[in-house]
Amino acid sequence: MVWKILSSNELEHKSIFILAGTREEFANHIKQKMAALFERNFPLLNLYTKYTEMILKNTWIKVFPTNSIKAARGYMDVAYIWCDESSFYPESVQDEVIHVLEPYQTKSNCKIILSSTPFRPNDMMQKIELDKESKYFKLKLPYQLGLDRIYNRKEIEERKNDVEFKREFELQYSGRIGNVFTPQQVDNCIKLGNELQDIPISQYTLKCCGLDPGFSSSKTAIVLTEHLKDEDKIILRYSEEIDKGDPNAIADKLFDFHRKYSNLYFLIDGSNRAMVNLLKIKFGESLNWDPKTAGPDNMKVIPVNFSTDHKAMLSHLHVVVSKGYLAIPEEHDKVITSLRTAYAKELTLDKEQTSYDDLLDALRLSLQGYNIK
Repeated sequence: MVWKILSSNELEHKSIFILAGTREEFANHIKQKMAALFERNFPLLNLYTKYTEMILKNTWIKVFPTNSIKAARGYMDVAYIWCDESSFYPESVQDEVIHVLEPYQTKSNCKIILSSTPFRPNDMMQKIELDKESKYFKLKLPYQLGLDRIYNRKEIEERKNDVEFKREFELQYSGRIGNVFTPQQVDNCIKLGNELQDIPISQYTLKCCGLDPGFSSSKTAIVLTEHLKDEDKIILRYSEEIDKGDPNAIADKLFDFHRKYSNLYFLIDGSNRAMVNLLKIKFGESLNWDPKTAGPDNMKVIPVNFSTDHKAMLSHLHVVVSKGYLAIPEEHDKVITSLRTAYAKELTLDKEQTSYDDLLDALRLSLQGYNIK
């Protein structure tokens, strides 16, 4: 950007905005680095700078912290806006940033640049990447393009076993490693799943299906598990995430499971009473229910009080995983990612940091049907 300002008059009397960092001191650091480009060769140059701002020739450069995105509204003659590490903006900022920035493209023919290491699934960058109608030109830079240039081959080989290698170097939206499960615990779930997946589903085993119904801002998630008696393991048999699903179609899908498998119970977040009642009608059960008294003795569709039991459910999931009971075949990659990225504070799941958190909730619900010593 500095080179473009000095090499031509293209940016004369224009503005450049940079979004970087979460606080003003980080934004000011970027400005200081730009000013420092001139200190060695042009020590007498008197740049006009103030906190987070610099004027070079006749171009105004302003660096905004990401938590002040609204302050970037309303300017004129903005030539470039560069958003750095945009995958890592807080979810509330990601929702806002496109609405703030894209009007500049129309108003002043502004070029908008979003650059980032991938972060979590379904974030702003992945949505743009997958949008075939998007106006953005998409440039992907996996590590292979940097071999023998910015990356040493030996160092890359040593890094390939790192748990975050695929995200940092192979452009995969997998999220950060969480603090609930160790990578070894998740790897053990996969190993067990691959070893046991060829065992056919039995009509004589206990099976539980967890359903986390989606609201306006979330997806519906379904996870079906089975207890393998001889192996004394719980294996994940089915997982699906449905965006804006039709409640009737979801109810039909679960009823098909009911017709296909015996000894199957459905555990559902009881806060979505409408969905619970829809399933109750489908299964011919009473609509006069209470999560406090709900159980397998008197119903197949079991509402769970998620709001009060969520901590105990996360603790239960941790026990099942850490004691080596849970088997997850590698084809259930989204559930595996949800375990790898699960992050909690005092047994409360942080859903902003956990990828595919709806599937993790459905898994927690499913495992409520099993008593683990």
